[in-house]
Amino acid sequence: MKLRPDNTRDRLIDTAMELFHSQGYQATGVAQILKKAEVNSGSLYYFFPTKEDLLLAVLEKYKLMLHPALLEPIWSRIDDPIEKVFGLLDGYRRLLMMTECNYGCPIGNLALEIGHSHAKARQLLADNFKGWRDAVHECLNAADDRLPSDVDRAQLASFVLTVMEGAVMQARTERSLKPFDDAVTQLRDYFDRLTADGTQWGAPAASELKPRINTDKE
Repeated sequence: MKLRPDNTRDRLIDTAMELFHSQGYQATGVAQILKKAEVNSGSLYYFFPTKEDLLLAVLEKYKLMLHPALLEPIWSRIDDPIEKVFGLLDGYRRLLMMTECNYGCPIGNLALEIGHSHAKARQLLADNFKGWRDAVHECLNAADDRLPSDVDRAQLASFVLTVMEGAVMQARTERSLKPFDDAVTQLRDYFDRLTADGTQWGAPAASELKPRINTDKE
């Protein structure tokens, strides 16, 4: 059982984060947040005068969580910079598998729902996406000698994010891992073609780098 934060402000943020992700921002009422967080309305409005203020705090926390919660567990066990990228994608696949393809990227979900109607939130959503792209961009820079010199690393990082978001959306819609696996397979093939010339990097052969995707639910 997950322990609840002692800090009231943090408890409100964590509760809102959970509810916004599971059922959406618009569908989540303030009363529901108060009940689940076991906080009175006075405490809520002391920290967050409006529901949108709470949303902004949630998005700020997602920014802070990117490295310790999402990236570091992957970066710490994978040395090869390109494999870090595919390790990140595999992390999303595992979440899809664990939730029977119900998991959706929380930032992607919120961007689709409120990105057009909340200007302050839209900027924070963009900042969250940028943090994800920057992390992949760093991996590509670390593999610089393996990629053709004319490949724009920033654009490639953006492409990886596009593949991930689109693959997650299709997997959720079809309730199947196949669209996700198909998209990652094509991305892997693209990377293999980019690095086909070989370099001085002491990495395994391309055939050994291909992910061993288990299409059965674990």
